[in-house]
Amino acid sequence: MKQIIVNADDFGRHVLINRAVERGVTDGVLRSATIMPGGAAFDDAAELAARSPKLGVGIHLTLVNGNPVLPPAEIPSLVTEAGIFVDDHTAFAVRLLRGAVNLDEVRAELGAQLRRVEAAGIHPTHADSHQHMHVLPGVIDIVLDLCRAAGIPAMRAPRASLFAGSFGGIGQLIGRTGLAILTHRAAAKAQRRGIRVPDHFAGIVAGEAVDTATLTQIAASLRDGVTEVMLHPGTDNAVLIRDCLWDHDFEAELSALSAPAVRDALAAACAEIVNFRIYGN
Repeated sequence: MKQIIVNADDFGRHVLINRAVERGVTDGVLRSATIMPGGAAFDDAAELAARSPKLGVGIHLTLVNGNPVLPPAEIPSLVTEAGIFVDDHTAFAVRLLRGAVNLDEVRAELGAQLRRVEAAGIHPTHADSHQHMHVLPGVIDIVLDLCRAAGIPAMRAPRASLFAGSFGGIGQLIGRTGLAILTHRAAAKAQRRGIRVPDHFAGIVAGEAVDTATLTQIAASLRDGVTEVMLHPGTDNAVLIRDCLWDHDFEAELSALSAPAVRDALAAACAEIVNFRIYGN
């Protein structure tokens, strides 16, 4: 059996991302999203989730490129002088490896993020994280503890292809190899603790858009088991690139969600469109 979970990351980061999630559910193949607890449009996302029974909502745990839920004074090792997280995964990973990140503060902040999601009436279907920080050593153990305590049955395993999308040279290859090793380790830990992970993963981790052609190709080449596809759809590139400070083709991913070619490829593959509720909740 072939099953596909198309997940929209950054739900709650921006109202235009929320509108894309809504359209992806009503007009397309989107059935899953992960909500960003510190996102500026969190409340709007929670309201959308409440009125969208077809949408399974997980938690998009955030330690970089966003805002904390706890007061910055309570988590000084995680924030800059401006009281926000460091901007990207490399900066955070370097600080973690140097021992400059207090894991007790990580546990406190991620626990607060989970409590905010639960207080909004959402019991997460699964966990993932902004820029895949949940697979890092130390962080993965905290995430799994939180999942077990909260009854979250599943977690993303970002097993991205080393050569997906445009190849960015040796630096990108080293980065993706490192992610692959950490992902394998994190998935094994999750499974030992009874947390399920999809069998396969698709989505271009370097930030390139999963456009209609790419999503059609993914659909046509699905393997048996569950495949998660990571997307970041949005409704207005100009506004989102400005507000999120990310040069990404959000609109192309939104278009892919409702493209007839994608639906045709899924039908030809006899694939079932699902979300993380298949793992129990």
